[in-house]
Amino acid sequence: METVSVKKRGWWRRAFAFVGPAYLVSVGYIDPGNWATDIEGGARFGYTLIWVILLSNVMAVLLQTLSARLGIVTGYDLAQGCRREYPRFVNLFLWILAEIAIAATDLAEALGTILGLNLLFGLPLLWGCAITALDTFIFLAIQRLGVRKMEAFIVMLIATIGTCFIVELLISQPDWGGVASGFVPRLEPGALYIAIGIIGATVMPHNLYLHSSLVQSRGIDQTYTARAQACRFNLIDTSVAMNGAFFINAAILVVSAAAFYTKGIVVTEIQQAHSLLQPVLGSALAPLAFAIALLASGQSSTLTGTISGQIVMEGFLNIRMRAWLRRMVTRSIALVPAVIVIAVMGSKGTYQLLILSQVILSLQLPFAVIPLIHFTSSRKKMGAFASKKWVIAFAWIVAGIIVALNLYFIVPMIGEWLTRAPFVLWIPLLSALALVSGVLLYITFAPIVRPTREWEVSGVSESEHVAEKVKPIRINHIGVALERTPGDAEVISAAVTLARAHRAKITLIHVEESPGAMVLGNLSESMHSRQDESYLEALAREIEDVDLPVETLLRSGNPDEELVSSVDFLGLDMLVLGSHGHRGISDLVFGQTITSVRHAITIPVLIVRMKEIRPEKPVV
Repeated sequence: METVSVKKRGWWRRAFAFVGPAYLVSVGYIDPGNWATDIEGGARFGYTLIWVILLSNVMAVLLQTLSARLGIVTGYDLAQGCRREYPRFVNLFLWILAEIAIAATDLAEALGTILGLNLLFGLPLLWGCAITALDTFIFLAIQRLGVRKMEAFIVMLIATIGTCFIVELLISQPDWGGVASGFVPRLEPGALYIAIGIIGATVMPHNLYLHSSLVQSRGIDQTYTARAQACRFNLIDTSVAMNGAFFINAAILVVSAAAFYTKGIVVTEIQQAHSLLQPVLGSALAPLAFAIALLASGQSSTLTGTISGQIVMEGFLNIRMRAWLRRMVTRSIALVPAVIVIAVMGSKGTYQLLILSQVILSLQLPFAVIPLIHFTSSRKKMGAFASKKWVIAFAWIVAGIIVALNLYFIVPMIGEWLTRAPFVLWIPLLSALALVSGVLLYITFAPIVRPTREWEVSGVSESEHVAEKVKPIRINHIGVALERTPGDAEVISAAVTLARAHRAKITLIHVEESPGAMVLGNLSESMHSRQDESYLEALAREIEDVDLPVETLLRSGNPDEELVSSVDFLGLDMLVLGSHGHRGISDLVFGQTITSVRHAITIPVLIVRMKEIRPEKPVV
């Protein structure tokens, strides 16, 4: 990850250097899933659920602050911490839950983009699915520009969303007295489902993994003073970003209440909300601002979802996957239910799917929140930065509220499922319930029953472990793969230099790729093979001497397979290969021998860039 320097003169310049990570995280708090729950809450219950958004925002500020502190102080993100703290089975289970949460988030992001394209340009929903499957590459390109440019792009999208809803608020002219009364906690009948959805949409589990990793993009010295300063500046960054997200979420609910609840209009889909804004509010600008904000929301969330997926997989499993491949897998998982629902139920189904995705997030929250509280409360892990007692108490109250709301919601649902389901399905259903409950109880009480593990200091201990295993390697036999081109000179030069340093012998290897060789393999005999053999023998005589024995080996067939088999056949200690540096379409035309070979053998491989041989200019 690119590191941003924070060694600036002046308080404001240092504070600005820390601005960014919380804004990337805040994108997840204003994604299309929030839109669905906020619109539903405002249309059905008026202003009465604003307090739920405020409560969710307070939870978010606390938990994101703890997440940032974990990354700054320990040098590990939340997923990496879980891998070091829990047994393999528990880690695997937590990883699966985190992936489900990311898929649910990505589903909301994809649906937001699909709906935004539909509202702005009239694009059919299924065509929007196809475009959404490809737009991820745009954001991967943006990610390659660097951390600061990526953060600036996200802030621009957030500003676009905020501006659009300022316009919406001015047009809708809400009852500000009713808005103020919405901050008084109360739940009307039927509001619990939406309240849980709002909490799930706001306090998103994948954001806890994301924030604890993003803060490490700042070059912070490992001194107490530097880390304390970083924690303070990140608290400011988090508070500002989260309160900005609160304003946008509250604005969506207020606009929905002012436009629909007060008129007795029941909203069942986002497109309906969009189409009703103009006739209800009497302005053509309102639906346009709504559609632009929705598209910006879906697009901004896509980038953070990509990064979260990489962080979760690397943290829990220590597996690094290509960013584009990881993104396509996640987006494919998200688009399958979207395509099915759109094809079967149309736009109404997408709205219900959005709300369901946010409830799924809420149900997964305890499995990210509880480890975070334990880790940041431990003096073994955090030292002097361990959470104070009042912070710990507040954090556990937040976790208790989340767990209680989930239990209150899901227990009756499970009872209904068991009542309707055949008896044969009881065993798998109850087994799954027991597994989930068991893991939740384990991560909650295991650190209390047994001492928590003391983590190694990130980076330093890893380098020490690597350094302990560093030993000189002995090279007795070097294989040199030649192509019978002038570029072979660079490859042979590198091999000879190594061989003289290690007093090793060399074997010059060439694989013939003629049509006959591809069919008959090493049984092939042709003019090409005789010329290749002469070429190898002549080279061997030119470069060998008393201190440098040189042998030759001519093989026929597929170069990848023959080079791999030659390594075992000759008992090589190192293989030297030449590279032309081609990529893309050229790889398809000329092949990717190096990639195939280096992943198939266990000995060191030296890759030498071969010079491009240009034809001489004709003499005029």
